[in-house]
Amino acid sequence: MSLCSGLPGGARRPVPEGPGAAPDPVLRGPSIIAAARPLPGGPPPMPSLLERFRRLAPYFRTSRTGLAATILGATLMALTEPMLADLMKRLLDEGFTGQQIPLWMVPAAIVGLFTLRSAAGFLSQYGLAWAAQRAVLLLREAMFARLLRAQPALFAQQTASGLTNSLVFEVQAGVQILTNALLTLVRDSLTLVALLAYLLWLNWQLTLFVSVLFPAVAIVMRKLGSRLHRLTVESQRATDELAYVVEENVLAWRIVRLQGAEAPQARRFMQRADTLRRLMLKVVVAGATMTPVTQMLAAVALSAVIALALWQSGTGGATVGGFVAFISAMLMLVAPLKHLSDVMAPITRGLAAVERGMDLAEKTPAESTGGHRAGTDLRARGEIAFDSVTLRYNDEGAPALDAVTLHVRPGETVALVGPSGAGKTTLVNLLPRFLEPTAGGIRLDGVALHDWDIETLRRQFAFVSQDVVLFNDTIAANVSLGDEAGPDARERVREALAAAALLEFVDGLPQGLDTVIGHNGSELSGGQRQRLAIARAIYKDAPVLILDEATSALDSESERAVQAALERLMQGRTTLVIAHRLSTIEHADRVVALEAGRLVEQGTHAALLAAGGLYARLHAMQFRT
Repeated sequence: MSLCSGLPGGARRPVPEGPGAAPDPVLRGPSIIAAARPLPGGPPPMPSLLERFRRLAPYFRTSRTGLAATILGATLMALTEPMLADLMKRLLDEGFTGQQIPLWMVPAAIVGLFTLRSAAGFLSQYGLAWAAQRAVLLLREAMFARLLRAQPALFAQQTASGLTNSLVFEVQAGVQILTNALLTLVRDSLTLVALLAYLLWLNWQLTLFVSVLFPAVAIVMRKLGSRLHRLTVESQRATDELAYVVEENVLAWRIVRLQGAEAPQARRFMQRADTLRRLMLKVVVAGATMTPVTQMLAAVALSAVIALALWQSGTGGATVGGFVAFISAMLMLVAPLKHLSDVMAPITRGLAAVERGMDLAEKTPAESTGGHRAGTDLRARGEIAFDSVTLRYNDEGAPALDAVTLHVRPGETVALVGPSGAGKTTLVNLLPRFLEPTAGGIRLDGVALHDWDIETLRRQFAFVSQDVVLFNDTIAANVSLGDEAGPDARERVREALAAAALLEFVDGLPQGLDTVIGHNGSELSGGQRQRLAIARAIYKDAPVLILDEATSALDSESERAVQAALERLMQGRTTLVIAHRLSTIEHADRVVALEAGRLVEQGTHAALLAAGGLYARLHAMQFRT
């Protein structure tokens, strides 16, 4: 076990849901996603479209120039629409009949008009894309900043694939969909206004018929939009579940093949995939229903208007050019009306995707922190006290820790031993506040952990586990992780590597300290990865060391060298050693034996052997021949 325990490669299980589901076992307190669950009195009302856009507005605060360019371009484009209809009117009334228009003006007007349309279209599209990408950058920055400061419960309640999908893919795809839909909404709304204004100027009586169309369209869009939003959210959840199954099988492919579990895993995958397929079809049906209904309403209104226009022209109330211009402008209304009827579906999908990112950035609780810092050098003495500490992962099960009281003096080396599930890793997870106790308190240098500044608190601990976590970066960056590069950083890295018996290997690499080690150190052997983790702890030079079988993956020769380095490092520092191989802790100042979450005995190695208790039994089991 380690501080980063979980599924292989850091994958996390889904959050338990439904009545009677067990509370999350990683952190006590309110659920991070509780806000998303229905309230006892029923689900909260869905916010209006304007409220949802208002929530997104702060991320566009630095993009006013792009938005202004978008509005200018869209306005110019909208104005060219009635100009086309008016050009037809003038050609028929003054060109064909009166021969009053010079021939050269016809191509000049047409080419000039379409040149203006093209320039305005480019300006509006580029301006909105520029503004949207700035917003994506700000949103991603906020999401990742909250990810780095979120309560640890987040990483147990949400899967790695789900968080990755939200931060990397959904935000980009959502904003892209939203950008295209908003461009359509702005451009076609302005076009609609321009055409209606022109129609009113041409024939206000006929134009009144058009006003009947809009309330019906608004009602249809609102009714169908609500269902589309619900289905879109459900499809996002189904996508996360499908991605989680893929992630598990990619990370655990060895055990799947070893156990012959390919067939059940394939069925599990197909169940999730089929659920997603059915939801996506429902989304398509909900979105596609809008278009024919809206078009039928438009067709009814348009046919009535054309019939009335023909009747007016028969009474001598309109010219041929005016009639053609009116019909042309009316037909031009069909395209923006159709686009506006279709725009609700992508706006809903885009907003739903972006809102998940905003929920992560704005609603995920950040870690609580105190104001206490260590002395002038921000370094603790290393005195640790557990006072009747109890931790329960759920209310029904047995406690992981049960009223544990333990005092560790500064500079003391304490070994934690016990059978699997005794609570050893849980105990050390409490120190950097990756877990919070259900009852009792923990103090470092006499100050309660929750009173410490969280960053200062975690600088007091260095951790080396048998579960090594490395980054796809250089050796130097992995050793000095979290430390701003100073003038002596590389020399300190070399000293740490030498102390971990790894410098000779690193110097033999073509790029030395600048060698990139691959995903989780895939370019290194198991022993080299563990020695690199030890070098990281040596470099950090923290006053408290936590060692979880730190030499378990090393060969005998390397183990002796690293053990000697660790012993030198442990001098003058408080050290907690989680020991499975009891031969490695015989020289500890004190051995603490845990069983079923309780501290059952403590003392020196020799004293506990003489006492004949739990430690003596474990020792006898390991050394029995």
